[in-house]
Amino acid sequence: MRKRVVLLFAGQGAQTVGMGKDFYESDEASRELMDQENDALGFSLTKVMFDGPSAELTRTSFCQPALYVHGLVCLQKLSAAVPDLEVAAYAGLSLGEFTAHAAAGTYDFATGLDIVAKRGSFMEESTNETQGSMAAMIGGEEEDVRKLAEACDIDVANLNAPGQIVLSGTKEGIDKSLELASEYGVRIPTKLDVAGAYHSRLMKGAQDKLAGVLEQSSFSIPKTPVICNVDARAVSSEADIRETLTRQVSGSVRWGESIKGLINQGETLFVELGPGRVLAGLMRRIDRKAKALSFADSDSFEKVLEELSD
Repeated sequence: MRKRVVLLFAGQGAQTVGMGKDFYESDEASRELMDQENDALGFSLTKVMFDGPSAELTRTSFCQPALYVHGLVCLQKLSAAVPDLEVAAYAGLSLGEFTAHAAAGTYDFATGLDIVAKRGSFMEESTNETQGSMAAMIGGEEEDVRKLAEACDIDVANLNAPGQIVLSGTKEGIDKSLELASEYGVRIPTKLDVAGAYHSRLMKGAQDKLAGVLEQSSFSIPKTPVICNVDARAVSSEADIRETLTRQVSGSVRWGESIKGLINQGETLFVELGPGRVLAGLMRRIDRKAKALSFADSDSFEKVLEELSD
């Protein structure tokens, strides 16, 4: 029976040393795509992906193109194995939104890689210049966490799921939010091990530089909907794509709302392409009735194929 799915792509933080290695070694099409990435970048990103060290792969300028190619390798594997798969929509968390656009045909692999590589470099530059931080607020109500962010002069970076909100900003502001969290109803405030303040005003420099790159890039309107992070809706025009991808760098990622909107439209089956199972985990918080599958390597790929064949 033909399956209808929403395809999801992982964001920064999901990367793991060894990602893509088994696909590279066992599948010629996967190898060709990753070699194409190496050639375009001018260095062996696959060596960093396969062998690390973890600190190197975690660098924004490396992990973003690494997740981009890995997501598209997974898509290529899935499309070849299930040619009649019906994709209802594409969505990706933060960096994953760019992978989703490549998957949907908004731009070709090389164009997307160039955009993602520059985005990663711009964000790494802003990270080094601003020295920000991030914290996850688990168990608080959105209205109260927004008040906490305002009190600490920091920003709401991710609205991942009910009861899971990420704040981003200066190190001083984040430290203050951790101290005050309980006063705003947050049960578990946790400082995140990240290099900078992503999706906050501290990324404005990176956003402005990326806007210039996107302005020079040519896009097609995807035939299958792509959900944007900042507005939690499908993009509708070339100008819309540019604007939403630009605003996303410093804007809030409205992930929970994006997924809930798809579920309200009748979508019940989601497949996460990329390491970490972060998005599948968030699905349980968003709506337990929806089913989320996930794969990043050969073993988990076979399990997904079994699930899709049921």
